[in-house]
Parts: sequence; structure tokens; C-alpha cells
Amino acid sequence: MSFQALGVGIGTQNSKGEWLEVFYPAPLLADDLNLSSLLKDTEYSGGNAVLSVSQNDMAAFSSKLNAEGHSDQAAVAATLANSKRPLVITVIASDDAPTSVPDIYLKLQLISHRLVRPHGVKLDGMFGLLPNIAWTNRGAIDINELPAAQIEARVNGETLSVDCVDKFPKMTDYVVPKGVRIADTARVRLGAYLGEGTTIMHEGFVNFNAGTEGPGMIEGRISAGVFVGAGSDLGGGCSTMGTLSGGGNIIISVGDNCLLGANAGIGIPLGNKCTVESGLYITAGTKVCLLDDSGNVTETVKARQLAGMDDLLFRRNSTNGAVECLTNKSAIELNHALHANN
Repeated sequence: MSFQALGVGIGTQNSKGEWLEVFYPAPLLADDLNLSSLLKDTEYSGGNAVLSVSQNDMAAFSSKLNAEGHSDQAAVAATLANSKRPLVITVIASDDAPTSVPDIYLKLQLISHRLVRPHGVKLDGMFGLLPNIAWTNRGAIDINELPAAQIEARVNGETLSVDCVDKFPKMTDYVVPKGVRIADTARVRLGAYLGEGTTIMHEGFVNFNAGTEGPGMIEGRISAGVFVGAGSDLGGGCSTMGTLSGGGNIIISVGDNCLLGANAGIGIPLGNKCTVESGLYITAGTKVCLLDDSGNVTETVKARQLAGMDDLLFRRNSTNGAVECLTNKSAIELNHALHANN
């Protein structure tokens, strides 16, 4: 995908000066940014780059951004210039595989800011670059430096609370998209895309590079790489097989106005207006009996042959346990009052 991006950020480094995380309050994305002009007075020499900058450098860059018509980013840079925390300007001149933590964090925040949709940026190799971090009430701490930080806190009469140990932070510490409800913010990772009108209930989960078109009610799991269409409902405890959990190269998606019943699951992409009954997990190899209008079996196929088709209802025969598929006559209409997140 062709685009260019730029982020002015403030982040955390460990005692070795290695980046742990970076916060970009207002990332800038365009098809053709005038990078040479914007970064003329910096150390930028072209291509993708991570520029560690001083307070004075950031203040000067704020003026340059404002002169180039990027007022939102200029205001952020002016604010960051007053901080003594590590400052950075990250440039994506071409969408190559990421090579650094600041690069990865900019791409994840482009997704969560709804500037890029899931699968819209290259994230190849990111796990090997991201450090495992203790996310605490004091922010990110290198896992190897955590014991010393815990002792220091106790000596000062404080308690260091470790919320989780992970490569990814929660999205809402960086981005809170407009028009969404999230009952438990720890269950939405940075790099999730939540369209307006999305509700994530307490047991709902959204991984990075995944999300919802919105509106939608999510009480199940949206795994990495999975995108859910508008008006769809994922029932309590249901699951989608992501690209990291056995899905291989198949991109799993859920179309518009679909319903996955409680504790159901899919390992194939669904088209629009599809329903999977509660408790039924469909993988690509699941044998499915196709029924005609009279309820007679016309053919038995593997579920992968039905991938992406519209208006399908998947159910299990209550007598013999066979998985059946028939045309879904009733579209799923969500209760609009439940999705009013204004």
C-alpha cells in the first residue's frame, strides 16, 4: 500500500537507551508528504528513519510543521518540546517491514487512530523487535529492570503495581477512538481498529491488526488479523481463528450483519448476513451438509468451499450431530440503542 507517515512522539527508554514504547498523539498520514521540506533542518537523510531529537529540535520542528500547514501536529510538537522525556520524530517514507520499536508503534497507532485499516501496513517481523515489558502504574519498565524498580518503590514507601507483562500495551493508553464503548480496556491491544459504534463488553477481546467496521456488539474474541463488518454481533465466549492461531495464510473475516452465537467459532471467512449457532466451531476442514429448501441434504462439502459466501446459516443437527448449512432467511438487525455510544 502506498502512503507516507510521520509521527512526533514521546517515549520510554531503558537504562541502555533502547526504546521500549512511543506515544504519538497525532500521527500524520498522506499519500505524498513533502518530507524533504519538512525535515530540512534535521538529520533526516531520506527513507524510513527514527530521529531522536532535543527539546530545541522539537520546538523548531513545531514551527516547521505549522508553516507547512500541519497545525495539529505542530501543537503536539510544541507541547512535547517542554518535556525532558525522550523525544522522537519517526518517518515512514515507504511501507517496508518495520525495523525498530518507534517504527512499530507508529504503525500500530496509525491503525488505532483509524488512519489505516487492519492489513493496511506491513508488520512483518515485529515480534522479534518488540521487547517484553512490565506495564505498571509508572509506565513501561524493561522486564530486566523491574526488580530494581520494585525495590526502589518500596524504599520510597510506594508500591509498584504491575498490570501485565506483554509486548503490547492496551490501546486506550495511547488512543481512545470516538464513539466506542470498552467495558474492560485491558482486553483491547494497541493496534486494534474500532469503528464508530463498536461496543466491547467485558469478555470481548480485540487483538492488534484486527477490529471492527462498527457498529457492532463484541462479546467474543477478535483474533489478530480478523476484521468484523458493520452491524455484526459476536456472542459471549465466541472465537475467531486469527493468523497467529492456526489460520495459516487464510485471512479470517466476518461480513456485515452476521451473528456468531455464544461459544461459537470460525476458521473460515464469513460473507454478509451469516449466522453460526451457539457452540458450533467451524474450521476449514469441517464437513458440512448442504440442505435444500425442503431440508434434504444435497451435497457434503468442506467448510472452506463456503468461505466468503453470503446468507448462510450454520447449525448442528440435534439428532445425528452433523453440521448443516442452509440459506439464512432472516437478517440480523442489532438493537441500535445498544450501540449508541455518543
